[in-house]
Amino acid sequence: MAKGIRIGMDKIHYAIMTDETTETYATPKPIPGAITGTVSPTTNTETLYADDQAWETASALGEIEVELNVADLPQDVLKDLLGATVDANGVLVQSKSDVAPYVAIGFRSQKSNGKYRYFWLYKGKFQPNEEEFQTKEDSPSFQTPTITGTFIPRQTDGKWRARADEDGEDVPSQVINNWFTSVYDGTPVP
Repeated sequence: MAKGIRIGMDKIHYAIMTDETTETYATPKPIPGAITGTVSPTTNTETLYADDQAWETASALGEIEVELNVADLPQDVLKDLLGATVDANGVLVQSKSDVAPYVAIGFRSQKSNGKYRYFWLYKGKFQPNEEEFQTKEDSPSFQTPTITGTFIPRQTDGKWRARADEDGEDVPSQVINNWFTSVYDGTPVP
């Protein structure tokens, strides 16, 4: 029996990967105004045929596309996610030589029972976002940005995502209480 079905999304956070060798992160920062998020893992499957039939199949995880639609992408968030610069006049300047850093993305999704499911995606880079503009008409039309990133498993341990239910039987409350204070990295199972 289900313990609640997901009905919401909020508290998006990102953490810049500060060391690509050890795959460690800076302190997470919020991206306010979550609207939607899509996580689309790609699984590549190959089937071996022998004796005129399917004989064996193997699958491998490919890239994971992440799309976030938020109320706004403030200048400091864009600077961090895209590797852009802010000049002496406080203007965000993007150039062809910008290098987006690897980041982790965390968020939570409320369930129909009032509890939350928490997520961290461990390693990805975002690309400059498409922006659409529309003239103001009789009725206001909100124009919210969407940013897309490509995530991959970490090289040190192969992990790509962590997921925890607040009402999970074996999930300690301190794990949930500290979910956004640092990127959850797990405790090895004995």
